[in-house]
Amino acid sequence: MHGQGLELALVFLIAAVIAVPVFRRFGLGAVLGYLAAGVALGPFGLKAVTDTERVLAASEIGVVMMLFVIGLELSLPRLKVMRKPVFGVGGLQVLLCGLALAGMATLGGLSLQAALVVGFGLALSSTAVGLQLLAERKSLTAPHGRLAFAILLFQDIAAIPLLAAIPLLGSASAAAAEGNAAWLAVAEAIGAIALLVIGGRLLLRQVFRIVARSEMPEVFTGAALLTVLGSAWLMQHAGLSAGLGAFIAGVLLADSEFRHELESQIEPFKGLLLGLFFMAVGMSIDLDRVLAEPVFIAGLVAALMLVKFVLIYLIGLRPGGLDRRETLQLAAVLALGGEFAFVVFSEAVRAGLLDLVARDRLVAAVGVSMALTPLLLIVVARLLSHAPRSTPEREPDPLPDDGHPQVLIAGFGRFGQIVARLLALHQTPFIVIEHDVEQLEFSRRFGNTIYYGDPARPDLLRSAGAAHVRVFVVAIDDPAESLRVTRAIRHLYPQARVFVQARDRRVAWELMDIGAEPIRELLYSSLHTGKSVLRALGVPEETARMITARFADHDARLLEAQHPIREDEDALRQTVQDARRELEELLRADVGEGVLARSIDGRRDGEAPRLD
Repeated sequence: MHGQGLELALVFLIAAVIAVPVFRRFGLGAVLGYLAAGVALGPFGLKAVTDTERVLAASEIGVVMMLFVIGLELSLPRLKVMRKPVFGVGGLQVLLCGLALAGMATLGGLSLQAALVVGFGLALSSTAVGLQLLAERKSLTAPHGRLAFAILLFQDIAAIPLLAAIPLLGSASAAAAEGNAAWLAVAEAIGAIALLVIGGRLLLRQVFRIVARSEMPEVFTGAALLTVLGSAWLMQHAGLSAGLGAFIAGVLLADSEFRHELESQIEPFKGLLLGLFFMAVGMSIDLDRVLAEPVFIAGLVAALMLVKFVLIYLIGLRPGGLDRRETLQLAAVLALGGEFAFVVFSEAVRAGLLDLVARDRLVAAVGVSMALTPLLLIVVARLLSHAPRSTPEREPDPLPDDGHPQVLIAGFGRFGQIVARLLALHQTPFIVIEHDVEQLEFSRRFGNTIYYGDPARPDLLRSAGAAHVRVFVVAIDDPAESLRVTRAIRHLYPQARVFVQARDRRVAWELMDIGAEPIRELLYSSLHTGKSVLRALGVPEETARMITARFADHDARLLEAQHPIREDEDALRQTVQDARRELEELLRADVGEGVLARSIDGRRDGEAPRLD
């Protein structure tokens, strides 16, 4: 089987279906599974595919789609806010890593020009692997994930001058012959970016409005794919990264009314093609070269990852402003080489800067670094899981001396914010104490008056006027932290009522043990949704309200009944079965059916049934 048709597609799908679940089962991640499947199928494994360059070129569409989806998550105002991490931190990373790796290449015997190309080519990290690993770990919005994205974005931009400079760094004759062409290529690249930005802002939304009016989903899907692939083709035709074009198109549509629909249309294609890209990278790893020179290749990989890891760690600490835990994760994500190095080194061979043996060694080292990065992230994550999280020492904010608040809210996430807004609307005096520095700074940017401190500290509670507080609201997402604060408040102020955000029934039972009143955060929104669904199905308003009220009352009694037996799984299972039958019988009785119908009477119109 040598590369085409239905058989090839089946081979790819079978390999992915087998390898990825197995690797994820052992905690190794999907990326490593795809890479391993690619190695097994490639010309250095089972030889199911021999033309890896064509597969790699075709599979880059997955990277293009990933960058388009990421662009949809950003808008031009957000990119303006990111200009410091993109151009400041990202530029510093490329400069320092490029010069350091170029210096090592010079020591290895390369000329200065070749060493510069090698150094800056290796300074670029894999956008596809890095972002996929961050997405798997749900870390794209974490501090190190945001900074990693900013650095990767700058690397895509830095690829423009790097490719243009390769002919200029070649032999003198090549430079003289191709110098003007290189500068012309730079001008063409800048013109292509300007054309995409200006044309996209003027045309894209209008096109999608016209397509949406057709009310044909397949046409909208076609328009979405045309936008992604067309913008990628334009950038590639100008000698730039195809992914950069898709990213710009996504940013231009980030504020449009079609953003979510576009994301849902592209997501299935992105997932499959991105998996194919990782498999193609695995196929590209020259195992013959690795096995022929294992020590040399291992040394290249170690030098590459060590230099980048150390420098990115230092950059993340100082100009990046991350703490040590976040910086370690940033360095682990970006220490690898990138797929763009394959293009750079091939261009360097064409310009006479590298020979084929040197290129094959460098490509093998980059491929191995990609395969090792998921393992490096696992090692770093396990090391950090055993290390205690250091919290910055910070004195509590001075609390206001402006009377006695009636309510104290501990925590100001989505739960606490709604409670605070209701109290403000009623003009009830309250005070908010938040222990999470990031949440504190985020909320203050929107003009909220909240104070930093640990709401479990007795001295801070006294300063906040807790002795006069009638109601405490503990609105902290982390169950362990929520229980800690609640225990402290119940111990210090047993006479006050304490309402606590509870994630589920088990957390609610623990809170009930210490005398707090749990509020299950999803219960009431779920009840409201269920009632709305019944109304949408044509159920009368009063019947939908009655069913919802009956369920809420029954669930509250079930929560109390299960509290004493919560450690007995068999008893819990039996109470759930009994409660389901009881609820069904009660609902039938409410409409005049079942054995309980005769015992429930005298209800007024519009009044929900109650069991005393």
